[in-house]
Amino acid sequence: MRMTRPLTLTSLALAATLGLAGCATEAPAAEQTTSVAATVTVTDNNGEHTITTPVSVVALDNRTFQTLSDWGIELSAAAVSLMPETIAYTQDASIVDIGTHNEPDLEAIVAADPDLIINGQRFTQFQDDIAALVPDATILVLDPRDGEDFASELKRQVTTLGEVFGKQAEAEKLTSDFDAAIARVIAAYDQGQTVMAVNTSGGEIGYIAPTVGRTLGPVFDFAGLTPALEVADGTDDHQGDDISVEAIAQSNPDWILVMDRDAAVVDDDPAYQPAADILENSEALAGVTAVTAGNIIYMPADTYTNEGIQTYTEFLNAFADALESAS
Repeated sequence: MRMTRPLTLTSLALAATLGLAGCATEAPAAEQTTSVAATVTVTDNNGEHTITTPVSVVALDNRTFQTLSDWGIELSAAAVSLMPETIAYTQDASIVDIGTHNEPDLEAIVAADPDLIINGQRFTQFQDDIAALVPDATILVLDPRDGEDFASELKRQVTTLGEVFGKQAEAEKLTSDFDAAIARVIAAYDQGQTVMAVNTSGGEIGYIAPTVGRTLGPVFDFAGLTPALEVADGTDDHQGDDISVEAIAQSNPDWILVMDRDAAVVDDDPAYQPAADILENSEALAGVTAVTAGNIIYMPADTYTNEGIQTYTEFLNAFADALESAS
């Protein structure tokens, strides 16, 4: 009988201890089920933004389409009509199409109720209109800025998007691949060889001025290329500046870099003339070193509507391959 009370107290104490232990193990489990939206502060062309993990995203900058697509970012609305077929979003019927910058349906952006809008390039002109329509949305603009190193600006764009979407590792891979491609070109290129950049559109050849010219102009700067011809008052016109085939022939470039503008927008038109046909079959250019040596490097076919860092990396690697083979 004496043992009954001590045993009872011991049992109660043990039960209490087990009960407390059970509570202690349950609390962390409850905490683990609590999800907290990630918040990040980034800086774009217009200043600093604090962004909480976006639920509804609208994409309008064609330099970012491939990056967002490759990262599996879901879009509520986008300028789908501006995307080349190489972008997977063109096959996603759930994305509301804002249209192109020529006739955009900006009201469709309102219907998407966006948290985040990635604006830029062709849609920059509608920045104020969009801001007025969806004042509570964060509008991110990451276009390469005038006066800044273009290569660094491309890397800034994907790095910032990586921070916004938690894709830092993927962004770092893109920038390192881009840097490696530039390094390959610099290592293989002989600065004594001259380079000309052109684009083709409507069967015509346009001159792309070093530094300022559309798409290929900045490559002269970050790859250290020697221009075969420099023309005063070069522009960034999407069709290039006027130039005669005779002027190209007279400058006799060792290399010609080419963006086929029409390949991205009218390649299914019976009247479409591929850049290769225009340049390589020209009698006036038949004696040009770049033509006779086969030193003509074409940018990817979708470049005109897909001018992101991946496109440049692919092109630069193709250029490096040719330089290395020719050395």
